[in-house]
Amino acid sequence: METSLRAALIGWLRADPALAEVNIVAEEAPIAASPPWLGIAASASADWSVKQRRGREVRIALELYFRGQASDTATSLISAIEARIEALPRGQPGFEIAGIAFLRGRAEQRARGMRAVLMEYRFRALEA
Repeated sequence: METSLRAALIGWLRADPALAEVNIVAEEAPIAASPPWLGIAASASADWSVKQRRGREVRIALELYFRGQASDTATSLISAIEARIEALPRGQPGFEIAGIAFLRGRAEQRARGMRAVLMEYRFRALEA
């Protein structure tokens, strides 16, 4: 379910016109891409099954990488990303999402005036 959820999330984010400023939305950090870009930094899953259905709790950390001087753009992008994640359709092929929760965020300054914002979410999903 983790792989399917990751793919569904990336596809959902790529399809959002509000994220048109993002040069690439990737399954992982792109090797070569102009900022801003968004990628999955890490994910992990644990059992979240119930008596009759298999389930997973999946934690996904997304990283938005952008130029430091573009803070207004970054603020609007972060808001758009958060809204889009929370609007992810609950019914997906092969599983349904029981809940989505923001867990934590982190922002950091990187070399050469770059910044990164990490957003970690918890998804609880049950097999369809």
